[in-house]
Amino acid sequence: MKVFVTGISTEVGKTVASAIVVESLQADYWKPVQAGDLENSDSHKVQDFITNDKTVIHPNSYALNTPMSPHAAADIDGITIDLNQIKEPETNNHLVIEGAGGLLVPLNDTDTIFDLIKPDYKVIVVSRHYLGSINHTLLTIEKLQQKNVEIGIIFSGGEHPTTEEIILKKTGVKCLGRINEETHFDKEVVTKYADAFKSALESI
Repeated sequence: MKVFVTGISTEVGKTVASAIVVESLQADYWKPVQAGDLENSDSHKVQDFITNDKTVIHPNSYALNTPMSPHAAADIDGITIDLNQIKEPETNNHLVIEGAGGLLVPLNDTDTIFDLIKPDYKVIVVSRHYLGSINHTLLTIEKLQQKNVEIGIIFSGGEHPTTEEIILKKTGVKCLGRINEETHFDKEVVTKYADAFKSALESI
């Protein structure tokens, strides 16, 4: 199984959600494009959150130095991101793929994160409540439905029942679980969620 984790915006909890999915499935992890924070990248964070010894953290296709939209970070580094150079790693294991920001974050003048999603991927949308998040979530899911991929949603942060109910009602997507507002995330907390999400993740 190949699972692509995307968010409705930046800083909504994609990396923690990715770590939970990785730990739950004992899957490999791959972030195709990392922009900024290369010494403490999302790959490093996922590695620090998991406990299983089966997961392989695959290298980024592009590791950019500036914490900006990938197209702009690449320009600063004097390169252009080429979609053909973003090659999915070979593995016999499950693979969790983490996007960057939201679906329409540009990689170059023509391609976006959306273009990284292949027809055989399952997609998990991480949605965090804020003013405007319903709109962002519905637009994200509507865009994904153009690819006819299977979609699940993980809610992140404080519970907002009316927000979550309308999103699920209008989209019909499956809720895989909730990641609550924790004081911190570490191996123990991630393992707790991984165990709780296991049956839902195995069913997507």
